[in-house]
Amino acid sequence: MTMHPTAPRASTPATASSAVPAPAVPAVPAPLTGMARVRWTLADGLTLVGRELSKMRREPGGLIGALIFPAIMVVLFGYVFGSAIKVPGGGDYREYLMPGLFSMVTFTSVMVLAMQVATDASKGVMDRFRAMPMARSAVPFGQTGSDIVTGLLSLGLMAVAGLLVGWRAHRGLVPAVEAFALVFLMRYALSWVGCFLGLLAKDEKTVDNMVPLMLPFTMLSNSFVPTEGMPAWLRFLSEWNPVSALTAASRHLFGNPGTVPDDAAWPMAHPIAAVLLWSVALLVVFVPLSVRTYQRKGR
Repeated sequence: MTMHPTAPRASTPATASSAVPAPAVPAVPAPLTGMARVRWTLADGLTLVGRELSKMRREPGGLIGALIFPAIMVVLFGYVFGSAIKVPGGGDYREYLMPGLFSMVTFTSVMVLAMQVATDASKGVMDRFRAMPMARSAVPFGQTGSDIVTGLLSLGLMAVAGLLVGWRAHRGLVPAVEAFALVFLMRYALSWVGCFLGLLAKDEKTVDNMVPLMLPFTMLSNSFVPTEGMPAWLRFLSEWNPVSALTAASRHLFGNPGTVPDDAAWPMAHPIAAVLLWSVALLVVFVPLSVRTYQRKGR
């Protein structure tokens, strides 16, 4: 029998197990919910607060100046003005002065934060933040959050200096805590004003030129002298100045000297309510303005 070569087998279709796998389709991330966005913003904001604090450790000169300046103000104003100004209703001038200095430092912190934000913007730090996968609103939240930490240290050192020169909180612990809470609420609201100004400025030099404008604003108040002896138009401006409201509220809660005249304007007659209204109004206006300005500058 003649042997024939075996015929080649017909090719069979490839089975499913040997088929080339199709390229994977990247999953579309689910849209973030409102709470997820808040957590993301807070987490990134806290990271930036840590970044600001670590920068202070590397460059302590600015922090040292921010801490020493309030203590110098206590000694300078307390002993230079103390012998020349009569406190309305009687009392020690240094006790009358301390709430005013708390308010003054709170309001001047606006320009300090504006300078920091403008410096970061001019050096390209903000641009690097925008290129990172982080919440866009976290940057202003981080800047304002770090200012609260600095303010805590600054006001703490000022309070110690005040205690050394004779200042006391006479109404007890709870009203004193309420007074400091009002100061920090106002400072946090003002930090958003500083953030907005820093984002608007072209560079830190622009902010530096604006610093002298803050001095008349803080001096035109009841921080250092009573308002009763001012001309009518100047007294009107002083009593509606939020610096005066914060000072009067602090004096009331600390139990420090300084009476409010019967014909005083509404913010002086109701200083705690005035501070709360000022703080809420500033937050409502400048938080969205700052976030929107930061996002718009990156487009």
